[in-house]
Amino acid sequence: MTAVFPSEEWLKGLEVKLNSDDKYREIAKNWEGDLFFFIEPEGNLKERLTFYLDLWHGACRKVDYNPEPSTYPKPTFTLTATYDNIAAILSGRLNPMTAMMTMKLKVNGSMGYMMRNVPTVLDFVRCAQEVTKEIM
Repeated sequence: MTAVFPSEEWLKGLEVKLNSDDKYREIAKNWEGDLFFFIEPEGNLKERLTFYLDLWHGACRKVDYNPEPSTYPKPTFTLTATYDNIAAILSGRLNPMTAMMTMKLKVNGSMGYMMRNVPTVLDFVRCAQEVTKEIM
C-alpha cells in the first residue's frame, strides 16, 4: 500500500507496512519506545502536523494522526522537523542520520539509545519511504 505524504492514509499504511515487514520486525525486535513527530509548516504544508507511533519489539502497536500532544504526555522520543526536511528524508534526498546530526531532524529523548539502534532507525525510514507514493 502506498499513499500521499502527509495524510492519515499514509500513516495507516505505515502501520500496516511495519507490522507486515519481516525485515523490520527482525531488526527492530529490541526497540522499545513511542514517538511523536512534529512536522513544522514549510513549503506545501501550511499548518503544524503531528504523528504518534507506538513501536514495540518490531511491531507498531498504535498510530494516531494529528493528536493533541497532551494525549500522550511522555513519549520516549519527540522528533521535530520542517515539512521540507521530512519530505527530503522520505524521498531519499536526505539521509536520516545526517538530518539528526545537522539538526534538520531534532530529537528529544535518549540519543545514546537512538545511536545504539541505528539499524532500526534506518529500516523504519526504509519502510516509510516504501509507503510514500507521492509527497504533497
